[in-house]
Amino acid sequence: MRKTFALAAVAAAIALAAPLPAAAQSTFSTRQLTPEAALKVAQAALEQCRKGGYQVAVTVVDRGGVAQVMLRDRFAGAHTPETARAKAWTAASFRADTVGLAKATQSGELSSGIRHIPGVVMVGGGVPIEAGGTIIGAVGVSGAPSGEADDGCARAGIKAIADDLQLGG
Repeated sequence: MRKTFALAAVAAAIALAAPLPAAAQSTFSTRQLTPEAALKVAQAALEQCRKGGYQVAVTVVDRGGVAQVMLRDRFAGAHTPETARAKAWTAASFRADTVGLAKATQSGELSSGIRHIPGVVMVGGGVPIEAGGTIIGAVGVSGAPSGEADDGCARAGIKAIADDLQLGG
């Protein structure tokens, strides 16, 4: 009996010391953009659009789509802040850029129903921000003459922190 109890005690100690499988863990860690990095993205995107002669709004959201930074140039249209936020939210939510999503969700495509989800904006200018294979946020730009131009400004914003993302990778 003592031998059985001792073996059971040893087995229990080994089981408790062993790492838990991922499914049994109760918490996890995530990476987040700092407010400083989000601001740097927004400022660089705004500057790129200004170089092209565009008055835009830029919004940077966290991985969950919550706004961290919003900048609106002085003559950007009244609709641009909300449109930029919605583009960023769409890119973060679907983990894809809105130029590609706009093409994949056109009428007649299998994914066209996505366009009917409240808050989704399928116009170019929303780009996910990725670090180490993980989406950590997204940037949305609105106000340039095309979604592709908005997209270019958004990508310039991300490029401004690319080295920082690789270092933290």
